[in-house]
Amino acid sequence: MTKVVVCGGAHVDRRGRISGLTAPGASNPGSWFSEAGGGGFNAARNLARLGLAVTMISPRGGDAEGDMVTAAAEQAGVIDRPFIFLDRRTPSYTAILENDGNLVIALADMELYKLFTPRRAAMRAIRDAIADGELLLCDANLPEETILALTRQAKGLGKRVAGIAISPAKVVRYRQAIGLLDFLFMNEAEARALAGRDVADMAEWPGLLRAAGLRGGVVTRGGKSLVAFDGENAALLAPPFVSAVDDVTGAGDSLAAGTIFGLMGGLDIAQAARLGIACAAITLQSPYATSELLSQDSMRTALMRVPEAQAL
Repeated sequence: MTKVVVCGGAHVDRRGRISGLTAPGASNPGSWFSEAGGGGFNAARNLARLGLAVTMISPRGGDAEGDMVTAAAEQAGVIDRPFIFLDRRTPSYTAILENDGNLVIALADMELYKLFTPRRAAMRAIRDAIADGELLLCDANLPEETILALTRQAKGLGKRVAGIAISPAKVVRYRQAIGLLDFLFMNEAEARALAGRDVADMAEWPGLLRAAGLRGGVVTRGGKSLVAFDGENAALLAPPFVSAVDDVTGAGDSLAAGTIFGLMGGLDIAQAARLGIACAAITLQSPYATSELLSQDSMRTALMRVPEAQAL
């Protein structure tokens, strides 16, 4: 069984959905929903549901929110290896969504992740987990120096390394490690922040990001076509129409998981990204950040609606 180690965010997501039309600067009627989340943790659960052996390593507080994350890992079949700070608060992400599921604004309380230091990354339990895995996936909730330490460790052992950008403010934490990443999953705003400039045409992203040192990646644009590339090839892929979008939260993380699943199975970047798009489509129709309906069978069914890639 393919083994993946995930180091990154595993926390609580709180989402408030506005009931009607959004009125900026005013009180809006709506409802709250909380669940376990985090870019790395969402991807970890999706990979586990696709049949991979996934180990999650992340700091956690000794509180009820930490217990929620632990329970979610067990439910999804993720091997949970947290280091717990009993006197600290588990990180959280609080978002306000419009009635159609699109993000209005969010607040991230992620101070605890600063305690995932390079020194902790060098602990034997983490070194052994990475040595036993085939791919390391990090998200940018971690400090920049920790991302560099983990990626160096994994590449020194001959492992593949992938990253999730998280946000434009955090993706720059990959800059020191960019030449060690095999793949980075980001949206267009995050790609602009990483590259330090914009492009006029989506097809220009592979060349610009390769010039910055990145070996491969996926750049998304919400419901528009995305670009996927590796060291030699690049492709433009259109997502299928999703008639009933319930919530956009976690769609990018499921795209990363599906693409990684395909890459680990020997697919080229274009075909792997099609699997990622299929997984994202399933997640978009779920009220949760990771759909409990995701499986290899449901992914293959959704794949039939994903258009073929267009080579660049």
